[in-house]
Formats: sequence, structure tokens, C-alpha cells
Amino acid sequence: MPPKRKARRGLGERLRVAPGSRVNLAKLDPSETFGRSKVGANKELAAGLARLGALQDRLWAQAQHSVLIVLQGMDASGKDGTIRHVMSAFNPQGCTVASFKVPTAEELAHDFLWRVHPHAPAKGEIAVFNRSHYEDVLVVRVHDLVPKAVWERRYDQINAFEEAVVSAGTSVVKFFLHIDRDEQRKRLEARLRDPAKRWKFRAGDLVERKLWDAYVGAYQDALSRCSTEAAPWYVVPANLKWFRNLAVAEIVADVIEDLDPQYPEPTEDLSAIRVE
Repeated sequence: MPPKRKARRGLGERLRVAPGSRVNLAKLDPSETFGRSKVGANKELAAGLARLGALQDRLWAQAQHSVLIVLQGMDASGKDGTIRHVMSAFNPQGCTVASFKVPTAEELAHDFLWRVHPHAPAKGEIAVFNRSHYEDVLVVRVHDLVPKAVWERRYDQINAFEEAVVSAGTSVVKFFLHIDRDEQRKRLEARLRDPAKRWKFRAGDLVERKLWDAYVGAYQDALSRCSTEAAPWYVVPANLKWFRNLAVAEIVADVIEDLDPQYPEPTEDLSAIRVE
């Protein structure tokens, strides 16, 4: 089982949703930087990515613990960008990325967690979920796809699932990328203007945008009810992409560092071996 997280005074402690607390996103500034400056951000991120890469190498070699990173957020909040700019630090041999879109007919024929569990990381691995099992208390709730009595039970089921994953040796770290409605508008407009990004735009994005307040309520409940000691949520201010990347890199590195991964000793005596 992963060791208990150490007390920290960095971004992790500032952004972590305390278990049992009630999240009010309106009171959290999505442009907050906690004194960090864009000046030198590239250099700071480079150092953070180097730290991540070194930690992942030891995690992969030791193969005793694993890490599950969950990314959630409104449309255009930066989930893909976070993967591109932060998870690039990882050796692909030890890192997987799973994106959870509209469930298939086969997935709908099973319980809502059935499609997620196979993507949990093996010992030594890091898995990244681009959207996740939380869609079943978000989209499903907002669009009234199942009765309230069904999705209400899912908060406890999610907590139990994550507790089981943690008990098996996986550290679960969950990020809500927090942007405001005006920033989303700017990013959606940018997608329309840029031929290299236009393929990502869907007319349905505007339908979802009209449901902004409903999604805020759904996210607040998920963050409040599913931030646990075992699997905490972090609300990352994400209006400023450079700060988002710095924050996620720092928190993930702290989580892996708490595992204290070490290179294993050789399984045989190498003292007399000479390479000719």
C-alpha cells in the first residue's frame, strides 16, 4: 500500500480538496498563480519535468508501486495540453494514457466501472485517465441519462473502487482543471480559427457550454464527495496554461517522491563479471 502522503507546504497542499470539505468553485480563482511568475516558467517546468523523469525511472525499475493520474475539467480546460506538456516527461514504456469517451454498447451492458478497471496501472507503471469514471456522475447526471437514485449511489462506489486500487499499491492523484466560462469561450473560438485545431471542435461543444452551471454543480458534488485521504482531488487554476503545467508537474512529482522508489539491487553477484 502506498505510504501516507507527507505534509507539504507547496502547491499540493494549497490546491488539495480537504476530505469532508465543501467545494465552491466560484470562490476559487482560475487565474491564481500563488506568487509564481510566467518569467522563468519554461525553465522551472523543464526542471520539474527532469525531476518527473528521474522519479518515474526509479518507479519503473523498482516495480512495487504505481500511480493513477485522473484529469477532468470542462471542455477546453486543457486535459490534452496537460498530457502533451507534462506527461511527456515519462518514458512511454512505463506510462499509458486512456481516454474515456461515450460508452460503447458493450460497456453499457456492464456496470459503469467495468470499462475503467482494466486501464488501472500495473506495478511500476503510471496511467493517465483523460476523463474517467467520473463521467458517470457528471455527463450522466447533467443529461439525466439515468435516474438520480442510480448516480447518487455512484459516489460511494467510486470511493470504494479507488480505495481498492490504492490498497493494491497505486497512488491515485486527481486533477480538476479549473477554467472560467470566458476562458472557455476564447479557447473554443481559437479552435475555430486555427486549421490545426479545428478538427477538435464539435457543434456539441456549444450545447455542453449552455449547461455550464449544471456542470459546475455536478463537479462541486464530485469534488466534495470523492476527495478522500486515499485519493484526493486537486483543483488546479488552469486559465494560465503555464501555471497549470507547473502545478500538475509539481504535485505528481511530490506524489511519486513520497513513494521513495529506489533502483533494485541486482539479482545475482556481478562483482566478478568483466565486459570484454
